[in-house]
Amino acid sequence: STCLFSLSQNMPKEVKPTKKTTTPAKPAQAAKGSLFEKRTRSFGIGCDIQPKRDVGRFVRWPKYVRLQRQKAVLLKRLKVPPAINQFSQTLDKNNATELFRLLEKYKPETKAQKKLRLKAAAEAVAKTDKADKGPKPLTVKYGINHITALIENKKASLVVIAHDVDPIELVVWLPALCRKMQVPYCIVKSKARLGTVVGKKTATALAFTNVRKEDQSALNKLVEAVNTNFTERFDEIKRHFGGGIMGDKTNARLARLAKIKAREIAAKQQA
Repeated sequence: STCLFSLSQNMPKEVKPTKKTTTPAKPAQAAKGSLFEKRTRSFGIGCDIQPKRDVGRFVRWPKYVRLQRQKAVLLKRLKVPPAINQFSQTLDKNNATELFRLLEKYKPETKAQKKLRLKAAAEAVAKTDKADKGPKPLTVKYGINHITALIENKKASLVVIAHDVDPIELVVWLPALCRKMQVPYCIVKSKARLGTVVGKKTATALAFTNVRKEDQSALNKLVEAVNTNFTERFDEIKRHFGGGIMGDKTNARLARLAKIKAREIAAKQQA
């Protein structure tokens, strides 16, 4: 009995739960003179959705993207010689649209079209025993070596050069050659767009030799516009350097230095 009495004394007493008095939450009072309640957002874990942010500066871009961006910045900052800077002056949008519309009409034939043409010619020979090749198809010419030969022989009526050829040494001499041989030329955007005309990924330059009678007036208009923008301005273009465009930080620093120098000059004049 003594043991039971000691155990009952050592056992913990039951704790009765106390009723907590909860004060009712007061509704958010609208600001004086406002019809809308203020609802502050909480952007903690599991709360409101975070707003969208531009994290482009924190992305590790692929190497080719970084290289092309660095190249674009360098072309702005450094002093670019006229021979390279001329490729930044391209044909205007309206004339370029007309030019590519005309180029689409003179696309080279595909392999399937050539196969059908040769098959039809072979069937005609088998029937008549006479080899009649017919007139040579009028197409736009491509390939830098082929175009160079056409310019040197004065067979090209209009030469179209891409503005973003890399390395630029492939075409940097082409405008001077066109000028010397008195062949109209223009610089357009871009090598990929020229490539789509001839069924290639890219094309450095294209050239017209002959066109059909119905397209002769359109070609003459293009040649006139091209001569005004490129051939007649050749002497002006070859004297104009490019680049030298500084960034915002450099411009701000130079402006600050210019203000300091202006103050010093003003102080000297007053003294």
